[in-house]
Amino acid sequence: MEWYIIALLAAFFSASAAILEKKVLFKEKALSLSLILALFNLILVIPFFFFIDYASLSASGLSVLFFKSILGAIAFLFVMKGIKNLDISKALPLLVLTPGLVAFFAFIILGEPLQPIEIGGMILLLGGTYVLQLRKKEEILEPVEESLKPRGHHYIILALILFTVTSILDKALLKNYKVPLDAFIAFQHLFFAIIFISLAIMYSKNIDLKKSFKFSWKLISALAIITIIYRYSYLYAISIAPVALVLSIKRISVFFAVLIGGKLFKDLSLKRRVIATAIMIIGAVLIITA
Repeated sequence: MEWYIIALLAAFFSASAAILEKKVLFKEKALSLSLILALFNLILVIPFFFFIDYASLSASGLSVLFFKSILGAIAFLFVMKGIKNLDISKALPLLVLTPGLVAFFAFIILGEPLQPIEIGGMILLLGGTYVLQLRKKEEILEPVEESLKPRGHHYIILALILFTVTSILDKALLKNYKVPLDAFIAFQHLFFAIIFISLAIMYSKNIDLKKSFKFSWKLISALAIITIIYRYSYLYAISIAPVALVLSIKRISVFFAVLIGGKLFKDLSLKRRVIATAIMIIGAVLIITA
């Protein structure tokens, strides 16, 4: 199967997962959803452990995977908090800024030059973000001021920073550290479960797992299946193709999640947000394919 078909599959299931997450978060807290989902995911990946060539694993590779899993788990929790506090059509498009952040920090820290097409892509990302935040009869700087208010935006911004790191580590683990895909999937979800169990113990007073499991286990179990499919598809795609190209296709998931999820949940100003998302995806593709 061609890599771009697998990437499209990841995009479709990623969009479906985002819509289900929003539905569950109407009733549940972000940490409760994250923990129960992590436990369901761990159960689903148990068969992968029987197909791992353990002789091919290295302590350094597993250590980096554990570190990456910590960042990924925190980023996931932040995204869930952002989706819970914001309309899905307002929260998810901000994640499209990831390629722009990668290019920007590579320029600042590593001194990598920015091509004109990358600068154009970053301008589109910023323009799309501005349109996304703009509301009727607002002054020109109000969207900037709005984005600085702690009503879910901060969680998405923090997740963006973490995803910038984890997107690079994914490829490094598969290519440089030679972590087999089966081992990657299995151990990452084992680490996710350990991390979220630890967080739940630390913040046990703020969550009611029994209640959450009783009322939402069916939706979360369906979400777990979808999550494993899109994560495996994405990792498989980047193992056989450049991560930049895979990401450019996977960004389509945000557009569909905004379009379908926004309509389903009756988000305000949906048409403008869909246009803003489309502009941002074009900008991300320009940066990624430069």
